[in-house]
Amino acid sequence: MQTDVRLLGVERVDATAIVTMTNETKRNALSLAMMGALQDALEACGADRSIRAIVLAGKGPAFCAGHDLRELRGRDEAAYVEIFDRCVSLMATLESIPQPVIAEVDAVATAAGAQLVAACDLAVASTRAQFATPGVRIGLFCSTPMVALSRAIGRKRALEMLLTGHPIDAKTALDWGLVNRVVAPDELRSATLELAAQIAQASGVVVGLGKAAFYKQITLDTAAAYEYTKGVMVRNAQLDDAQEGIGAFIEKRPPQWPSSLV
Repeated sequence: MQTDVRLLGVERVDATAIVTMTNETKRNALSLAMMGALQDALEACGADRSIRAIVLAGKGPAFCAGHDLRELRGRDEAAYVEIFDRCVSLMATLESIPQPVIAEVDAVATAAGAQLVAACDLAVASTRAQFATPGVRIGLFCSTPMVALSRAIGRKRALEMLLTGHPIDAKTALDWGLVNRVVAPDELRSATLELAAQIAQASGVVVGLGKAAFYKQITLDTAAAYEYTKGVMVRNAQLDDAQEGIGAFIEKRPPQWPSSLV
């Protein structure tokens, strides 16, 4: 996989891919170049069946500082459309690839950086992490970040962040459901990889099917969600991996997922 080392680094730990934003001097801002590099890396990881989980990290004093404000000054409408189209496409990629994506947050995540965390499937933060949507303070309301944020933490909490711009700490982010776990900074990588390894034990095909079903059903009313997921269960039950998993459970042995042998 070709990556711009000024923007990203990609490494493997067993079945986990770690995608790290490395543009420290720009606080890993989501410039057009950064968003393009991230999307390319995520899509490449998504197409690799040997990868079972993905960690998204940020090097330096910020996990991600949001959009590159220099790209948002004095541009025409077409330029703004390109920037926000790219942002929406990146967030959609996080949802559409089959592997769960875990945000590993060791510093501040602001504006579209907080959106990036909220759009990931899971998140692990260190105790020094902070999250904010401060766009309202500079006259640019965080409208696209609110989509992922409101779905992660609910209306009232999201509106408090959006309307005040004030940051929340890692403990509050955990209480509000923006992150799954908070650990000491020196435990962050091991805790994130432990979570990824737990996911990687399951069938990659089944995890991908389940992730897609989760995001589909969450937008439906209860009756429609049951109707949809009933069909997913029928398809899932017919998979070789499901039959192997059921057999392994009954026979009290570790499963050998057929899909991983292809």
